[in-house]
Amino acid sequence: MFSFTVGDYLAERLSQLRIFHHFVVPGDYNLTLLDKLDANANLNEVGCTNELNCALAAEGYARCHGIGVCIVTFSVGAFSAFNGIGSAYAENLPVILVSGAPNTNDTHRHLLHHTLGEHDFTYQYDMAKRITCCAVQIRAAYQAPGLIDRALRASLLERKPAYIEIPTNLAGETCARPGPLTALTSPVPSDDDSVEAAVVWTSDFLDSKQKPIILVGPKLQRVGAQRQLLCVAEQLGCAVVLQPAAKGSFPEDHAQYAGIFWGQVSTLAADVVVNWADVVLCIGTVFTDYSTVGWTNPPTIPQIVADTTSVTVPGPGSAAHFSNVRLAEFLHRLAESASRNDRTIAEYNRLRVDPPLAPATLDRQSPLTRCEVARQVQALLTPETTVFADTGDSWFNGIHLSLPHGARFEIEMQWGHIGWSVPAAYGYALASPGRRIVVLIGDGAFQVTAQEVSQMVRSRTPVILVLMNNGGYTIEVEIHDGPYNRIQNWDYAALVQAFGPGPGSLEDTTVSGEDNMEGGGGGKEAGWAQGLRARTAEELAQATQKALEHQLGPTLIECVLDRDDCNRELITWGHFVAVANARKPVT
Repeated sequence: MFSFTVGDYLAERLSQLRIFHHFVVPGDYNLTLLDKLDANANLNEVGCTNELNCALAAEGYARCHGIGVCIVTFSVGAFSAFNGIGSAYAENLPVILVSGAPNTNDTHRHLLHHTLGEHDFTYQYDMAKRITCCAVQIRAAYQAPGLIDRALRASLLERKPAYIEIPTNLAGETCARPGPLTALTSPVPSDDDSVEAAVVWTSDFLDSKQKPIILVGPKLQRVGAQRQLLCVAEQLGCAVVLQPAAKGSFPEDHAQYAGIFWGQVSTLAADVVVNWADVVLCIGTVFTDYSTVGWTNPPTIPQIVADTTSVTVPGPGSAAHFSNVRLAEFLHRLAESASRNDRTIAEYNRLRVDPPLAPATLDRQSPLTRCEVARQVQALLTPETTVFADTGDSWFNGIHLSLPHGARFEIEMQWGHIGWSVPAAYGYALASPGRRIVVLIGDGAFQVTAQEVSQMVRSRTPVILVLMNNGGYTIEVEIHDGPYNRIQNWDYAALVQAFGPGPGSLEDTTVSGEDNMEGGGGGKEAGWAQGLRARTAEELAQATQKALEHQLGPTLIECVLDRDDCNRELITWGHFVAVANARKPVT
């Protein structure tokens, strides 16, 4: 029987958690660890083009699978990955950042490369503690099992990222084997008395009101309580509205769905029904300057706040707060006791508007518009589709899509990193290869993370990227314009084709020049990127058809738009966010 090492321990735990893809950028401090993970037959190493993309790919994997892992080297790798880990923290996603570290014999003795040029190497660990729920620094092989387990369990329970630092000379050192997986995954139960009290208080308060409404936030999906939400909604019978970052967590074809509540830029008149209500049951909500349109539209009526581990209920005097109440369990119990009150949905149905779908462009050869792009993207959606909406105008274009039952929607509204969607969609696609992935992204955002398209080619991942090319950072233009919002235009369609295997490459085929002009080519099993450009509605229709037919790699459709063609809701939203940003200091 072979000796069990620190690297083997981590590999076995990842295998037990069914994390079959780990995202990596190699560096000399993590190479032995990568060898150990590669030796586990259940694990697949996924190389990324840089550490930012590596962390964001793991974040996207966690959105689909429930947990993701990225592995980088010390300092030069981890510092870049911290950006993506910040996204995972802000978006409540369990992502494990594993960093190689210098040899333990060099601690406090030598100056080393990939460091700050000082003798103290603890700075990265200190930084990681600020952006993770648990950070561990392994200094001896015997410590590894306990520390690795501590980090993994904390990440799973708290739905936040964790950090594990493994020195290069410890990855191959022997340690104990892992025990049962339940040590990591066994849930922490709610306090039964607190759950019961929270349910009673909530039911009584709802009964005292005439027009209740449910407002769903992004935390609900992070704890997997969508089914319990549906039960509560159907028991109450009231209208259900969602915050923009929660789109997709309640079926949009459900009779009680009343749109996205986003202040002045709400969809389907959701703001009207919220203003009618006299109590809001807030489930997993997050109120920020972005979700409240510059603090102009947080609900001002009484709120019952059901967070992931607590419930707060207003009272005639002071509110009552109930700790150690898990959201899914609270919703399950509430569905058993709440009284039916359908007044808000009954009133809403009197003014319910049809989903906004732009009419088809009459002249199929006229210049392409954003509305026409949205109309044709809508036609791409099936129950097996996941839409990624990147930061910017794509947020608003994505929010207005009507999701078929079973379709999913991913957005990164809390962290708001432009370019997030490219590596995140890649990680998500590896976790769920049977789904159709459609990415809505602007030209400025794409320039940040474009390299990861090459990894989609490498793994033959058929992601469809719909790129809005209007020559700049449109979201920043609407908040505060200036020459810095203009960017260098790229030939995006040609660029992605360059990511395919070229002549003399180590891939299993070459790409002919003639085929490459049409978006790629090569052998039947070769991965390649298809780059297409659309300037008219007809060209976009042809491009989307080609995208659906292409299954050997990604397709990017460059939609050439007028610089001023953006969603009108973005203009409104940008104005109020700009006002909030420009408030004078409090004296």
